This record gives sequence, structure tokens and C-alpha cells, in this order.
Amino acid sequence: MHIKKHIPNTLTLLNLLSGCLAVVSVAEHQFEMAFFWVCLGIFFDFFDGFFARLFQVSGPLGLQLDSLADMVTSGVAPGYVLYSMFEMTQGCDYMSYAGFIITLGACFRLANFNIDTRQTDSFIGLPTPANALFFMSLPLIPKTLLVIELFSNPWFLLVLSLLSAYVMNAELPLFSLKVKNFSFTKYKLQIFFLALSVLMLILLQVSALPLIIVTYVLLSVVDNKFKITHKA
Repeated sequence: MHIKKHIPNTLTLLNLLSGCLAVVSVAEHQFEMAFFWVCLGIFFDFFDGFFARLFQVSGPLGLQLDSLADMVTSGVAPGYVLYSMFEMTQGCDYMSYAGFIITLGACFRLANFNIDTRQTDSFIGLPTPANALFFMSLPLIPKTLLVIELFSNPWFLLVLSLLSAYVMNAELPLFSLKVKNFSFTKYKLQIFFLALSVLMLILLQVSALPLIIVTYVLLSVVDNKFKITHKA
């Protein structure tokens, strides 16, 4: 039991290490490696909670460590990516620091998540790992004329950063991706979303990630509207 107690926190620290390596990769403009390290960090982030529940060793220390690690992997790293994208545009100067609006939004969300008892089975606002995947994948999208035009526009990047901070902290219920049984009727939305996500990944590869995140948010909005209408 003594060894089991340390497994979740060790995984959390590996998440933090992955986030640190992602930041180093961004500093060297190695965006593919940065994306890899963030994905690995999110992998560790998933399994630290899994093993904490499995071994029944959840506690306040693990909760705080988890948020601190996520702050680097899902807060600092994507903010630094957007900062770098600002820098690669022409004539940004101080505007580049707007990329760290993402980091500020992630920090506020992570702190709020720790004290919000409503987010046990589903999320309110976009989770920071999903937001991180969105931004970490942007530099990897194949360069088309449209992509070049958008990503070289600092005002477009500014809107993305502000929208990101808002969606992470908005009172927006997002449907849970946890499927506890094989009831198609109960989980048809989740099944549809997962099937659509797999299809987009096959067709678009890494370019599909921003579209998957946007689709997740939009489907949640539609689902919430449907539930409100149905209750009325």
C-alpha cells in the first residue's frame, strides 16, 4: 500500500515534467515535439486520477499537485505557443504577450475547478487539456493560403486567446465523455461525437484536433438548448 500511495503523485510529477519539456520545445520552435510532450502530459494526467481512484488514495495533496502540473502542461505551454505565433507575425511587438491570456484563463479555471463540486462527472467550461490540444496543434496544421492568412493576422490570434479564456471559464455545461455502459439510447450523443472525431482524425490527422474541440463545444451548446426546450 505504501508504494501504491505514491504512484498517482509520481504520474502527476511526470505530467509536470512533460509540460516543462513542452515549454523548452516551444522556445526552440520545435512545435511537433512540444505537441508530443503535451499529449504525454495529458496521458499522465488521465492516469494519475485513474490510479488514485483505483488504489483509493485520493487526497488534497494529489488535487493540488494535479492543478499545479496542469498549469504548466495545459496553461503555460499553449500560452507560449500562441505567444510564438504572435511573434512570427509582422509588427506585433508587445501584442505578442496577449498569447498568455490563455495561461491566465487556464489558471483561473484550474483554481475554480478545485472548489467547484458540480464538475465530478461532467464539465462546466472547456477543460484545460482540451484547450491545450487546440492550441498545441495549430502550428502543425498544413500551411494553406487560408491558414497562412489567418495565423499571420494578430487580430485573429487575439480573438482566439480571448475566446479561449472565456470558454474555459464560462458557465457552459459540456456533456460527459464517460460511457459507463453500452446503452445507445443514453449515450447516443457521446457515441456520435466519438465516431465523428475518429472519422475527422482519419481524414485530417492532426488538423482535425481544433475542429474536434470546436465540435465538442458546439454539440454541447445544441444539447443544452434541446434539454431546455424539452423541459419547457
